[in-house]
Amino acid sequence: MRASLASSIAVTCAAVLALPVSLAAPAAATAPPAVAALPPGPEQLPGSTQSLPLEALDGSVRGFGGTGADPAERGLARRDVRPFSLVGVVWDDPAAALHGSVQVRTRATGGGTWSEWQDVETHNDEHGADPETTEGAARALKGSTAPLWVGDSDGVEIRVRGEEQLPDGLRLELVDPGAEPAGAAPGARAAAVPAGPSAAEAAASSVNSQLAPYGAGWIPALSKEETEVSFRHFPQAAKAAQAARPPQAAPAKAAPVAAAAAKPYIGPRPKIITRKGWGADETLREKGFVYTKSIKAAFVHHTATGNNYTCRQAPSVLRGIYRYHVKSSGWRDFGYNFAVDKCGNIYEGRAGGVAKPVLGAHTLGFNTNSMGVAVIGTYSKSNPPAAVLTAVAKLTAWKLGLHGVNPTSTTYLTSGGGNLYKKGTKVKLRTISGHRDGFATECPGARLYGKLATARTSSAKYQGRL
Repeated sequence: MRASLASSIAVTCAAVLALPVSLAAPAAATAPPAVAALPPGPEQLPGSTQSLPLEALDGSVRGFGGTGADPAERGLARRDVRPFSLVGVVWDDPAAALHGSVQVRTRATGGGTWSEWQDVETHNDEHGADPETTEGAARALKGSTAPLWVGDSDGVEIRVRGEEQLPDGLRLELVDPGAEPAGAAPGARAAAVPAGPSAAEAAASSVNSQLAPYGAGWIPALSKEETEVSFRHFPQAAKAAQAARPPQAAPAKAAPVAAAAAKPYIGPRPKIITRKGWGADETLREKGFVYTKSIKAAFVHHTATGNNYTCRQAPSVLRGIYRYHVKSSGWRDFGYNFAVDKCGNIYEGRAGGVAKPVLGAHTLGFNTNSMGVAVIGTYSKSNPPAAVLTAVAKLTAWKLGLHGVNPTSTTYLTSGGGNLYKKGTKVKLRTISGHRDGFATECPGARLYGKLATARTSSAKYQGRL
């Protein structure tokens, strides 16, 4: 996978049809709306990022203890800053690791109250695109910690201590996700928007156009029967369904009859909030979409952004992570294919069409022929809510079902290289795996990882296999 992009197909959205299968099909019946002649100006786009270089700690910063300046410590003293809600640390070399600890304190906007020191997850190098892909070799890439959601804040203090030499170019990233887009949430503070969609917005919407109207904030749920009917409209999808069922011998003297279409093992399509629905600024990401050949497995992650958010804030958290992935870390787009909040709402992640095999940047070494599902929060010591497991089961029952994949089975993926499997190794993995199954990492947190067996069983039941 890291050696070439032969397994990935890069196409522009004009050539992509967002059907409930990943294969070619007739074009949509309606044309996309007219796009604005020019993209919206900077003053119309929500969100911003403040990037502050870290300094050697001195007496003005409460460090980790000891006396005098420590070359293994960096930080910033308490200071007033423009409003932000998400923090992270980046550095120059994406191949370098930050071995040590990162802690921040923040001040709630308008309140004057400072938080306690909060840990920022430093081990984030297991995420991202595979190094020898176009995205993975991009010159804009930075090393980065996981982002941390801190809520509306206007003051910050940070301290970083390395167990070995710290990477060069350490910077604190303060991300303001921006106001909710107009119409995204009733009663929410709305940002100014242009009169018509930009080309990037039209592109992101058009790849889902046969699942929902252009510009829709969500893709509606379907019943199992409705999902099966739409699935059977496409010969190659029906072939996948037939291959998923064991062959049955015909009766000895049966008269020739037309072969009945195999009933697919697929779960009902769940409601999915689109990028438009959570307010993604489509001008941030790179143009066009990149695809892999198929979806053979789903990797479950946690975002490690903390659990201190409400479900109403989840779209803001996503906008913050998206901006951090693209503007701070140098990725082409949001890394995960889907996201799930603590209330069980499902969100479209990386652009390219929810029913298409979009190449993500979620599981280093195993992005090809897989999908990444990120649960918003940190589940190392906290149990995931039941709604999270239900959402993961429903999403995988539908998306894996489009490719004839049994959620309780195993498959083989070829490693693109990592700290568990050498490049080129064919690895047997569960079709619903945790991130740690493909890379030595704590993700998706011990508590969430321990619940994946339940999610697999539920997913298979939604598909009608159990």
